[in-house]
Amino acid sequence: MKITKQCFFIIFSLILAFSCGKEPENNTSVNKIVASNIVVPSKIEVQEGDNISFRLIATTGATTSDYIVLRSASQNDYVCKIVSVGSNALVFELPSDLVGGRYTVYIQSNGINKYVGATEITVMKSLDIEVKDGTNIYGLITCNGVGVPGVIVSDGYEVVTTDSNGVYQIQSQKQQGYVFMTIPSGYEVPSDGILPEFHSSVSSSISTVDRRDFTLIKSDNENFTFFILGDMHLANRNNDLNQFKEVALDCVDEINATSGKKYCLTLGDMTWDLYWYDKNFTFPNYLLETNKYFKNILFFHTMGNHDNDMNEAGDFKKEFRYIRDVGPTYYSYNLGKIHGIVLDDIDYNNVGTGSDARGEYVCDITKNQMDWLRKDLAYVPKGSTIILSTHAPIMRPNSKGWYAGMSGANATGEANTDALLAALKDYKVHAFTAHTHKTFNYDNMEKGGYFEHNAGAVCAAWWWSGKLTPGVHVSTDGAPGGYTILKVNGTDMTWQYKSSTWPISYQFRSYDMNEVKKNVTMSIANDNSNFQKYVTSYSGYAVNDVLINVWNYDPTWKISVTEDGKELEVIPVWAYDPLHVIALTAKRMSTSKSPSFCTDSFTHFFKVNASSASSTLSVKVTDRFGNVYTETMTRPKAFNTNNYLNK
Repeated sequence: MKITKQCFFIIFSLILAFSCGKEPENNTSVNKIVASNIVVPSKIEVQEGDNISFRLIATTGATTSDYIVLRSASQNDYVCKIVSVGSNALVFELPSDLVGGRYTVYIQSNGINKYVGATEITVMKSLDIEVKDGTNIYGLITCNGVGVPGVIVSDGYEVVTTDSNGVYQIQSQKQQGYVFMTIPSGYEVPSDGILPEFHSSVSSSISTVDRRDFTLIKSDNENFTFFILGDMHLANRNNDLNQFKEVALDCVDEINATSGKKYCLTLGDMTWDLYWYDKNFTFPNYLLETNKYFKNILFFHTMGNHDNDMNEAGDFKKEFRYIRDVGPTYYSYNLGKIHGIVLDDIDYNNVGTGSDARGEYVCDITKNQMDWLRKDLAYVPKGSTIILSTHAPIMRPNSKGWYAGMSGANATGEANTDALLAALKDYKVHAFTAHTHKTFNYDNMEKGGYFEHNAGAVCAAWWWSGKLTPGVHVSTDGAPGGYTILKVNGTDMTWQYKSSTWPISYQFRSYDMNEVKKNVTMSIANDNSNFQKYVTSYSGYAVNDVLINVWNYDPTWKISVTEDGKELEVIPVWAYDPLHVIALTAKRMSTSKSPSFCTDSFTHFFKVNASSASSTLSVKVTDRFGNVYTETMTRPKAFNTNNYLNK
């Protein structure tokens, strides 16, 4: 069918907030305005240059000397002049410079805002386009007003490309409720705060023809830096928002000190489903917190298990709020020569409602994702380098080696670890995962073209250590809370783990086990019998043993320890990190018989045996890129939390 002078859609959406029962910010009340009498529709379509009308259900007290304010998630305000207030409608002008983003609606009187609601607005321009029979989602992708050909677009099932004029068309079943484009190499997209605008919601009706247009911005991003943030768990508990501020500001300092293009990649569990309800802390609150600190940088988000709605049933319904507020649960993007793929490996299919069911997920890649992935990869030349992100690990370590992290597939077409890696076998894949609140590296690049970085946790041990022992922010494996910095030059990559508030040179921690054994006793845990395993473990160390935790270790790293110029044998061991034991576990066990988030035995530890209790050791750690980190360890080395406070 021929559609003439149809509408070019610039989409921006925001959740209706009426159900919250309160304003999203603490505004002074505008007494004369009755905001509840202004009806803000969930969606608005308006011709460019026309005015917008809100229906009134009763007298509001508003006049033409007042204003409508549209506020984006990044706190940018568009102040709109009210042109008329009648008995049934309030009419205001639409700003000509309004850009994409999520907007909250306020009415402003005498410079004071009063919350009204939120809406999804569509601004329409005229355009001639031939829409094929059966197409029910189509649109135009432009850069500087010119259509961009060859851009990949998907509804999560079908994958198409734009034609020579930048137009795409999809015959969609609209199962996911959105359409997204794969950002092409050499481009970026506009953003609403930290959220890149590469996707848009669509109507649920298959018979409705939706038009969704996207805008690209030219960008030389062949060389870039990724700041990779796992497991934030923001919930307004454990003093987490203040602790997060420290981590965020540390990361922002690194971003500001880094030249070239910069982006952030999250690895899931930005929020905590339990506290959506207990603390009323949800995705809009997460976005508000991150937008406070991170400016002019795009976040590519990955979904985690705690980003699912525990009070909905089944995988699709549990994902709804994430999709609505953040974006698609799986998608792809290009940055320079890198193809990025985000997948959701948390499967809540057939899982019911309630907090007791929150842990009943399995780890796999669902059939719809695998079908989409194969179609997406058809556009990626074999041999290309891929950055893959999922929340849960694809591979996991144990004391015997490595095992598959995904094993929950129980339906035709779903993929466990082996099936996913088989689909990716023709590419060089660097996977970044989280979920464990630990760090580890699985290097199978030479044999299988796959390297997995379980890239640490921003919140460390769910913000507990920093609450119980301020200044000590460590995960259950002793790795400090922080983030990974990945530098990409074409297809070459280097990476380092950055411990928040510590210099980048902080890559290991040493313990004088003579002193650890003196201080880790049953009494510090109020004689809790569950603490005995830590005391017993440390009693097994020989006199003058030294334990070293090298959290971002992989087998290419070198660890050298000398005593009076003599090289000591370095032995890899699994161990309980002593600092986490005294900063968190002992304190929690002092008041609770079997608390959660206690110290785990883990890899990336090494021990040496010195000849004396008072000798000085020289510790030298060299990473895979030749960076050298050293410590002159004067012994006896005191063991207490004050000796390990954040810098």
